[in-house]
Amino acid sequence: MRELLPIIDRWREEEKRVALATVVRIYGSAPLPLGAKMAVSSAGEMAGSVSGGCVEGAVVQEALACLAAGQPKLLTYGIADELAQSVGLACGGAIEVWVTPLARHNRAYRGFEDAVRAGQPAALATALTGPGAGAALLILPDGAAVGALGDVRLDDAVFARTPDLFTVLRAERLTVTTDAGPVELFLDVQPPPPRLWIVGAVHIATALVTFARTLGFYTTVIDPRAAFATPERFGHADALLVRWPQEVLTAANLDAAACVVVLTHDAKIDNPALVAALRSPARYIGALGARRTHAKRLDALKELGMDDAQLARIHAPIGLDIGARRPEEIALAIMAEIVAVVNGRKENFYNSQITLHHSSSRS
Repeated sequence: MRELLPIIDRWREEEKRVALATVVRIYGSAPLPLGAKMAVSSAGEMAGSVSGGCVEGAVVQEALACLAAGQPKLLTYGIADELAQSVGLACGGAIEVWVTPLARHNRAYRGFEDAVRAGQPAALATALTGPGAGAALLILPDGAAVGALGDVRLDDAVFARTPDLFTVLRAERLTVTTDAGPVELFLDVQPPPPRLWIVGAVHIATALVTFARTLGFYTTVIDPRAAFATPERFGHADALLVRWPQEVLTAANLDAAACVVVLTHDAKIDNPALVAALRSPARYIGALGARRTHAKRLDALKELGMDDAQLARIHAPIGLDIGARRPEEIALAIMAEIVAVVNGRKENFYNSQITLHHSSSRS
């Protein structure tokens, strides 16, 4: 949603109406995840994607029809659909897509957009079926709410479920039984922008900032050594801080969207930074160094009060095993591992005791 808002704003400035299409269910495999979005203007322009290209043309036509009627619609595309030959998913799966006009006078939708703009997590619950189809309820992490779904049982179900979804930062489909029958809800959870905190203004970090920014991460490089942390070397980072990293990370109140990478090989810099990160719910914590280096690091962290469960959160040796040697390759391996963890596709190597060989040269 975040990347679509500037385009949606421009369309509105041009006095065009806007519809939003969202993937609300996936059967089998699909090219894009639950919650993927595409915006369509009343002039037929499109931005974003719900299927990687398979059904976009059909969704644009349906979005224009929704704008004309002023009503939302739940659509299904896939090999079982009668349109399979022309718009079926090439991957053999099926998706349901919710298409709705974006009305700025709707307080729940407006609040949802405002939260995303501000980089705040937010959950928008939408009734997809039932007598109140189209009703929306916005929930914020502090429990504040805007809107209603038309049945107190629906609202209660959303309030009960959203704390867990804010913890894992993912969308979910939910079925709730009411007097009118089962009602399908979609809980669209938008996380804050991903942030990558890089401890150590070393050569690997320069390439890591480049890869991270390409993937939409807000990057902060921290190093108390002014000779390393220079604007000439890190002018492409979003923030460059010549400070002790444990002070920065503690004050930052890292959330579940934060990723922390420790790269200096200097225990007096790395270890306090790791302690600060391990005391937070940060999604990813990685440390550069070979296995023997990491074993010594674990002993030092235990002396600083960290327990086995906390230490098992550290990804070390850092990065996916791609045979990386050059700094740019190591940065690529690190970023690939971060993406895998954020997408729920990789267990912690330390915790699962998977043997890696690529880091033996990273002493």
